[in-house]
Amino acid sequence: MANAGVSDTNLNDDDSSNAVDLYRDPSDPEAAQWLDEASQEDEDIEIGEFDIVSSPNDWNFTTIVNFIDSGAMKIPAFQRNYVWDRKRASKLIESLLIGLPVPQVFLYEEGRNDFLVIDGQQRLMTLYFFAKGRFPKPKTRGELRPSLGSGQLSEDLLENNELFEPFKLALPKKLNGEANKFHGLTYKGLRDDKISLDLRTIRNIVVKQTSPAGNAAVFEIFSRLNTGGMNLSPQEIRGSLFHSKLFNQILELNLDPAWRRLVGQPSPDTRMRDTEFLFRGLALAHRLDEFRGSMASFVNTFCQSATKFSDAKAGELVGELRSFINTFADSQTDLFQRGTGSKFSGVLFESFFAGWVREGSPTLDAGLIADQITVVKNGSDFSNTLQEGSTKPVNIRARVTLAQTSIGTIEH
Repeated sequence: MANAGVSDTNLNDDDSSNAVDLYRDPSDPEAAQWLDEASQEDEDIEIGEFDIVSSPNDWNFTTIVNFIDSGAMKIPAFQRNYVWDRKRASKLIESLLIGLPVPQVFLYEEGRNDFLVIDGQQRLMTLYFFAKGRFPKPKTRGELRPSLGSGQLSEDLLENNELFEPFKLALPKKLNGEANKFHGLTYKGLRDDKISLDLRTIRNIVVKQTSPAGNAAVFEIFSRLNTGGMNLSPQEIRGSLFHSKLFNQILELNLDPAWRRLVGQPSPDTRMRDTEFLFRGLALAHRLDEFRGSMASFVNTFCQSATKFSDAKAGELVGELRSFINTFADSQTDLFQRGTGSKFSGVLFESFFAGWVREGSPTLDAGLIADQITVVKNGSDFSNTLQEGSTKPVNIRARVTLAQTSIGTIEH
């Protein structure tokens, strides 16, 4: 068992520079084309040092399958869908059958017998699907994500022929033209080789924060250790680490036609960046006085505290958002859009929502508040808060103050 002090050191191979561009290049495939530049600003997150325990475990095939079956090992919601084809999946199973080493898996221990998969989803799910004798059809894999997030796939789901087909190994012939002896076999059809596969082990590295108290390092562990092909958005990580009643209700609100109309996009953002501004708005509305450092850390802290909210508390907060959003049901669709291309400004929305709550959530005339929003977003004071870092505390406080002051001038 290794105890390592982890500071702000990038775990990626390429760490030639600590500089971060203020705005994403619009041509960047990870950029949200519907969102204005100021709302996509990246920031360096200053973190302290953590003590992280890394425990290597050699779990065999049967143990891993049982862990997934029981829900002890979960696939976080931000992980991509299962994407391997049958040939690649079959190669992994063959490697285990003939004793070749396979890459290790990283897990984060949330609690006793409660693990989140950081890296290795495709490998783990391949083992699981083979043991069950079912392989997911490519065009329907998105439907499996909710069940994977809970850690369990029901037998009824696995037997659904619209979602799954039999998992028979698809392996190439040998160089001499002979068929691979495992080609076409299922897990149950392995016979004597089935025992060998059941006992074959895969190295699992289980990581957990031991100090300071709490799990402040969790966000960093997920964002730095995940080695997938696409960097995770902060909100995708929060969606799994800080799942809560509030999170579920925010996801439902994100589908509301009135909100989608304000955002200017009929469908939710696949990287969850639209839900991020709903959370940012709530955090700024109720905890602005606690904001000291980075926006990412600030929202992380709020989302973590939300895991303890009751249904009533979560409903109250989402009710605030709904009430504010519904105020603009009949307003022009570009009310919260600004700048080149008139894209949605998340920083404008969060500022006015927070200002409205901090002003006492007054009932407002839609036309009058729309006029105030237009004046503020086109004014130099608001623009100045975007020039040297839109997520700096001084700029965020200035925007919320501008919004709150403008709302205070409206008679209600």
